[in-house]
Order: sequence, then structure tokens, then C-alpha cells
Amino acid sequence: MSTSNFTRRGMLKTSAVAGAGLAVPTIFTASSVSAFTNDPTDASSVTLGFNVPQSGPYADEGADELRAYELAVEHLNGGGDGGMLNTFSSKALQGNGIMGKKVEYVTGDTQTKSDAARASAKSMIEKDGAVMITGGSSSGVAVAVQALCQEAGVIFMAGLTHSNDTTGKDRKANGFRHFFNSWMSGAALAPVLANAYGTDRKAYHLTADYNWGYTTEEAIRNSTEAMGWETVNAVLTPLTQTDFSAYITPVLQSDADVLVLNHYGGNMVNSLTNAVQFGLRDKMVNDKKFEIIVPLYSELMARGAGKNIAGIFGSQNWDWKLERELGARYVGTDAFVKSFGEKFGFPPSQAAHTCYVQALLYADAVERAGSFNPCAVVEALEGFEFDGLGSGPTLYRAEDHQCFKDVVVVRGKENPENEFDLVEIVEVTPVEQVTYAPDAPEFGGPEASLGECNAGA
Repeated sequence: MSTSNFTRRGMLKTSAVAGAGLAVPTIFTASSVSAFTNDPTDASSVTLGFNVPQSGPYADEGADELRAYELAVEHLNGGGDGGMLNTFSSKALQGNGIMGKKVEYVTGDTQTKSDAARASAKSMIEKDGAVMITGGSSSGVAVAVQALCQEAGVIFMAGLTHSNDTTGKDRKANGFRHFFNSWMSGAALAPVLANAYGTDRKAYHLTADYNWGYTTEEAIRNSTEAMGWETVNAVLTPLTQTDFSAYITPVLQSDADVLVLNHYGGNMVNSLTNAVQFGLRDKMVNDKKFEIIVPLYSELMARGAGKNIAGIFGSQNWDWKLERELGARYVGTDAFVKSFGEKFGFPPSQAAHTCYVQALLYADAVERAGSFNPCAVVEALEGFEFDGLGSGPTLYRAEDHQCFKDVVVVRGKENPENEFDLVEIVEVTPVEQVTYAPDAPEFGGPEASLGECNAGA
């Protein structure tokens, strides 16, 4: 490795985005002599590819994902305090890399764009020899990169992707998702919303115009309509939108008394800010106080929204206060928060948590399989039950490679103590309430299939 590939972090190499005219590499040809794509058997190190939004509307999430990946690599290589290696129910990881090989990594910028994310991932596989790709904060990106990894014969450990499609109609044998999904958010939120706001409500949806927005709107609509709510309107908004004023005005002119913002990252911060500026939270409609709901949001987004997040219900994959507030069922949370906080000076987001966990789960699967062969890794992860990674007992279901665990319902605090404690845990929905059949209609029905594992070269 040339010294020009190093940054101040020491091991960080930056992957260039592949150009449109890049020749097909050896790994994609029949003449390759490797047993599988980027086989590191004869090398002293192994390279992982961290593909995150370093620009665009989800850049804050991407920055926290990179922090988590850096920490995971440190722990895998035996540095720091070991974090969740110490609490993980599997004891295969020893802090000596993966299969005794030092872990190195390359990064790419997805730009929250599917084409850019595929190009970045392709470059990391072809040029840098990445044996696994992980990351992302957009379901559109996740679906695109997962398909590329399936074609290339490497494992994809999805980062933050919430659309049903990732492990639904677009599921792939080489892809795995630890993060929860839209259907789970709807199942967890509906009873809480009914209790807080009643069953006679009229909802207006603003929805990000891509697959995550579609499935999230569908999940919230279905779950709230089932309990008696009426959907007044649903309007799609561009992912590139920064000013949502033009979308808020029609809400004021409707008879809706609830606004559902199916937005994430910077989109959500901006749309919620505009809604508050237009006085929605001070309105009375249908003899009811107007309410705003954000089905999925994080501490990072709450920080961006500031006081506007107060009282807003939503759902999360994980929260940094889980073990502190709810006890040993969420063991591992405190260990991760301590490691992350000491290194970076503030608590980790749910994006950071899921990415750290995905890196450990991949490494652990390799160790348990005794091989980097992606098909051996698939076999090790399918049906894997584990604990100690902060979310309680968890299953990686074999049929669709979706993790099943408890779902956190949150609300913005009215009187936060500091900028890192803006969200309170309202309840934790047990895994049984958010479990569905692998052939459920929302996930592609009986026709949805993982296909066959691809080992590549």
C-alpha cells in the first residue's frame, strides 16, 4: 500500500469513484483463478468497504456511520477497550483482526444517489479489493448497492435502510440488514398514536419521493387507517428539496389535523422547521390540537431540529439510553456508548450503532465459518441468533436476511437537559409485535426470493 493512500487516520484509504469507461476487471471474468471475489487468504490484511453519504441530505448520518466503522475496526484489531466485543454473545472474535488478518478499510461517498453509490462500491471492489461492502443512509442506495454486491460476489451488510424493499421484493442472498423497516415502524407506532391522539384523526402525508418514502407512507397509512384515521392527502416531495414552504401551505388549507412527515435527515429537519414556522403546531382543527408525526428519526435529526422536535412521536432502531433506562435486556448499549463517547466526545446515533454492529456481525460470521467465502458467510448468518449488541435478543432470519428485535418508540423531550438528550423513550415494542411472514404482501409476497449466493470469481 503506498503512503499516498493514507490519511491522518493511519489506515484510511479513500476509494476513487470508478469512471464510466472503466474496463471489466478480472474478478468479473471466467478466467479468474481466485476461489471467490477478492479472496484474502494469502494476504496479511483484509479490506472492508465503507460506503456512506459524505455529502447530500443524509451527510450527518454518514459522518456518524464512519465514526462507528472506525471504532469497529479499532476494536476488531485489538485496540481501545473492545466495546461490544466484550458483551457479544458470540465469542468468536478475539481482537486479532478477522481470521488473524489485520482489518483495513476504504471509504466512498454515496452522495445519497444510487448511481454514485454503485460506482463507489464498484471501485472499492475492483480497485481496492474490498471483500465486504457496508453502509449507506438511503434505501434507494441500499437496494442499488446490494444488487451490485450480488453481481460481484461480495457480502453487503446494509447500513441505515428502512424501506420494506431492502429485505422485501429486492432482497438478495448476499445482502443482510440489521436495521428495522417501515412495516415495523407502523406496527410499533400505531398503538402509541391511538393512545395519545385518539382514533378519529385526519392525516396529511408529505413523503420523500423514493422507495423508502413510499413504503413508510404505506406502512403508516395502513396502520393508522386500521385504527380509524382518515388519510386526507399524500404528496410526494423531491429528495433534493430544501424549502418545503410550498408543500406546507396546502396542509393549512385542508381539514387535516395531523401532518405525517415521511422525511429523513436534512429533509426532515427542513420540513419540520417549515411546518412550525407556518404555525401548524399552534392550530386547532376539527376541535383538536394539530399534531405532527415523524415515523423515523434519530438523535442527530433531533439535534438539527432543535426545540421543534419537542413532543414529536417517532420510532428508532436503537437509542443510546436503552440499557441505562431499561436494564440488562439491552446489554452492550452502555459498552458501545462508553467507547464511542470517549473517542468522539458525544453519544452515538442509531446510524452509528447499526453500522458498528454490522461490521462486527460480518467479522464474527467469517470467524464462525472459518472462511471469507461469501457463501460460507451467508450460511453462518442465516438463522443466527445473538445477544449483547444493544438491541436485546436478535434473529437474522434465514428467509429474507432481516433482523428481528425490539423496536423503540420515542418522543422529543419538552425540557431536554442538553443537546445530546433531546429524545425520550416512550416504550419499547416487543419483537413479537413487529414480526411478519417472509412472504407478506408488503415484502413482495410469495414471489419474493433471495436467489442463490454468489461467490463471484
